[in-house]
Amino acid sequence: MDWDKLRIFHAVADAGSLTHAGESLQLSQSAVSRQIRALEESLGAILFHRHARGLILTEQGELLFDATRTMSQTLDSASARIRDTEDEVHGELRVTTTTGFGTLFLAPRLPALYAQYPDLKIDLMLEERVLDLPMREADIAIRMKEPSQADLIRKRLMTVNMRLYASAEYLRGNGVPETIEQLCDFRLISQNITSAQVSVGAELIRRLSAQPLRSSFTVNNYFGVLQAVINHLGIGVLPDYVSEDFPELVHVLPEVASGDIPVFLAFPEELRHSRRIGAFRDFVVEEIVAYRRARQL
Repeated sequence: MDWDKLRIFHAVADAGSLTHAGESLQLSQSAVSRQIRALEESLGAILFHRHARGLILTEQGELLFDATRTMSQTLDSASARIRDTEDEVHGELRVTTTTGFGTLFLAPRLPALYAQYPDLKIDLMLEERVLDLPMREADIAIRMKEPSQADLIRKRLMTVNMRLYASAEYLRGNGVPETIEQLCDFRLISQNITSAQVSVGAELIRRLSAQPLRSSFTVNNYFGVLQAVINHLGIGVLPDYVSEDFPELVHVLPEVASGDIPVFLAFPEELRHSRRIGAFRDFVVEEIVAYRRARQL
């Protein structure tokens, strides 16, 4: 089977359009169309349904797209491993983690990594969905639970707890609660109970929201919660690692906390010898160690 035709087919199936595929391949639409017709003729099968809004894969097309997607991922992996045999740490590294950890802990520390490795190209993907590392949706992940996917190297980094924080200005104007029951006299800031989050965090929010609160403010990520808290809106439910970078926050009701949230770093076994993976892993571990030491002071 003609590899060049398969490459063009994969681009068309991925884009859903001859025009867009041609742009990515730097080929004319007519050239792309000719290659697709030739591939269909060689296979004796129709690969696309054509309509005014674009192209839809037929059943036979879906089968072939599954195969070319696997081929593409295998080639990407091989290419990455070949590049990683070089002495220097450079190239693209796709990192996935949660919105909260990515914005509040990881991103503020990345300048130190880039200072070490200025030629890195990090693509930071922030979402609660667990990406498939063996299928190379990302190269490395930091997740708030132990990964269950097979063929992953994993390392437990730290334990996080959700706690209550407020600004000193807010507390000066509204007082300081001494019991959980007294929260009803304050504005509680938290993630919306329906937004994606770890289960123990949601359980804590449910427990706090069971109080007859005078006022509340909810948002769908911890970055929003933090912004509301540092702007003196109320008492917020936040991961305890924020206290390191925002020492002006006041820890309220220290006895109130969520259960433990384990934080794991994971990457595919096949990337064990990747220099980019190793550099990122070592950097994150060093930052976690520094964070732990600072908390013990």
